[in-house]
Amino acid sequence: MKRGGKESEVTKISSEEDTREKSKKQRTTSENSQTCDWGNLLQDIILQIFKYLPLLDRAHASQVCRNWNQVFHMPDLWRCFEFELNQPATSYLKATHPELIKQIIKKHSNHLQYVSFKVDSSKESAEAACDILSQLVNCSLKTLGLISTARPSFMDLPKSHFISALTVVFVNSKSLSSLKIDDTPVDDPSLKVLVANNSDTLKLLKMSSCPHVSPAGILCVADQCHGLRELALNYHLLSDELLLALSSEKHVRLEHLRIDVVSENPGQTHFHTIQKSSWDAFIKHSPKVNLVMYFFLYEEEFDPFFRYEIPATHLYFGRSVSKDVLGRVGMTCPRLVELVVCANGLRPLDEELIRIAERCKNLSAIGLGECEVSCSAFVEFVKMCGGRLSQLSIMEEVLIPDQKYSLEQIHWEVSKHLGRVWFPDMMPTW
Repeated sequence: MKRGGKESEVTKISSEEDTREKSKKQRTTSENSQTCDWGNLLQDIILQIFKYLPLLDRAHASQVCRNWNQVFHMPDLWRCFEFELNQPATSYLKATHPELIKQIIKKHSNHLQYVSFKVDSSKESAEAACDILSQLVNCSLKTLGLISTARPSFMDLPKSHFISALTVVFVNSKSLSSLKIDDTPVDDPSLKVLVANNSDTLKLLKMSSCPHVSPAGILCVADQCHGLRELALNYHLLSDELLLALSSEKHVRLEHLRIDVVSENPGQTHFHTIQKSSWDAFIKHSPKVNLVMYFFLYEEEFDPFFRYEIPATHLYFGRSVSKDVLGRVGMTCPRLVELVVCANGLRPLDEELIRIAERCKNLSAIGLGECEVSCSAFVEFVKMCGGRLSQLSIMEEVLIPDQKYSLEQIHWEVSKHLGRVWFPDMMPTW
């Protein structure tokens, strides 16, 4: 009897465990059915998810259910779009499928507002971008960006073909606020069309490496587009007349002016000098402007620069720059906020750094690559700048130990003056 009682009790316990397990599975299934009803998600939520998907994935997702398909055709989904145009033979990047592009132009071109084109180095991709541009006759773009991932691209096209396509956008937009067209054959007449149709709305113009644009073309934009906030161009387009135009009473205060000073053939490029009075008028009108200058010059080409005070706030030297030039930076750039030097040579920059710390009271970021600075001078530089140095990127190879500090000691000393833990950057080894 006892044995039978025990067997009955075991059977009872096993039955209770089975019941609990089934109940748990049913509850889990019920919870999953309640939390994973993807087809009935709010359309606003699906819309936000779709915005992060590549076009092909977005198209596939639209076939899941009717609700998702409705979201796929909502105008808000097509206000911002990037066309990726790449040829498999010349690029490893994904490309927007041609059939999908046709569908977008057919059904959503009038919804497009923020458009960019990312093209590879092939002429075919640039031609495809122009063909799309020429079809955007029913849309009113607010931003347009033409981005070449590698040279050449748009520059290989017949100039008339490119200008014709771009003019379609300039004429039909009427409210273009941002235009980025680097490495393109845009010219002065096309800029006049831009101004004639978008002068009241244009706020950002970025056009580096556009050889067919003259200083007169840029001056036309500055004269008519009084709402410009940001302007980026090559140094050869910068002129005294342009700075004075940007300083007129009718013009709003420019917030960012970026200048690329580039030389690809040493000794073959002539760099003019901007008068100090023009810079003074510009800063008087826009006292908070950020003047960003990128230098890619050879040492013998720096002579026209830093001869008198200029209002630069951010300086980037992409090639080797001499001690003499850096010494002049300390004397002529009192508004300097950020300084990046990729290379200098084998002569220590002790005096130059100290001079920069003394005269550039707003300096908050500095980066040094292939340079040399003694540990003592570097500590003194940090001590003079103090906690305002929010960015301090110095390769360990830059710092030269001396009698006062070793590489092990400099970490603690610099951290003390910065008010936070600091270590020099290490050169990766791979």
